[in-house]
Amino acid sequence: MRPELSDYKHLSAGKVREIYEIDTDTLLMVATDRISAFDYSLDPEIPDKGKILTLTSAFFFDLLAEFPNHLAGPLDDGRIPEDVLGGAFVVKRLDMVPFECVVRGYLTGSGKKEYDATGSVCGVELPDGLVEASKLPEPIFTPATKAEQGDHDVNVSYDYMAREIGEDLASRLRETTLAIYTKAAQYAESRGIILADTKFEFGLDDNGTLVLADEVLTPDSSRYWPADSYKEGEAQPSFDKQYVRNWLSQKSGWDADSGTPPPELPGSVVEATRERYIEAYERLSGKKFI
Repeated sequence: MRPELSDYKHLSAGKVREIYEIDTDTLLMVATDRISAFDYSLDPEIPDKGKILTLTSAFFFDLLAEFPNHLAGPLDDGRIPEDVLGGAFVVKRLDMVPFECVVRGYLTGSGKKEYDATGSVCGVELPDGLVEASKLPEPIFTPATKAEQGDHDVNVSYDYMAREIGEDLASRLRETTLAIYTKAAQYAESRGIILADTKFEFGLDDNGTLVLADEVLTPDSSRYWPADSYKEGEAQPSFDKQYVRNWLSQKSGWDADSGTPPPELPGSVVEATRERYIEAYERLSGKKFI
């Protein structure tokens, strides 16, 4: 018989994830159907989103098997309660690195804003003349601090990160992040999708091994663009939650700087977002979402 969720001690709640303690060595990481944007959790939830993110992560953990990851059991592990089955992982306890490991292959988002102001991103100098969605000469590692819920992640330089956690660990993080991105971007390209940027989280196990953790290469943590419509110099259609951000900032009438909570998402936006997440999973994995 499977345990109940209430059998486990609840440790933390993020914007979209809940963490429970199974025992001294393992945790239950549950991906909810919540969606966040502009540092708010939005209403209503996106049906099946947690399962889609979990399946996407599971697919990429398998594809990237040469990089140690935090999985401690299969998707149908008997320690996963029935009511979250398919949307949860049993994972190893790790000493988590207090930085988001961001890698950018294309110029967009906060990187584009910083480039326009300084000609660089997180201390990485870039060539003149780049525009929205320009492909960078090579992928760049641009870490960010991990923010508490309701706060912004803050982009920082590699040198800042190295001062905080040490040059050896910082160098390992940069090297591993770029290696994972390179393999994932090449794979996505073979599926007709551009991986514009993504972020990873890592932890250290008891042996000091660097371990890929949390979610990986999901539409929540990555910008995915259809390759067949890519055009430098303009905003790209996307398979990620940029669709929700665009509705909030361009169509809802809500001001992200107003200090007021965002409005509820209309049903059409909820359904269109769900369809984008499913399409991303199916195109990347080659599998159908049931």
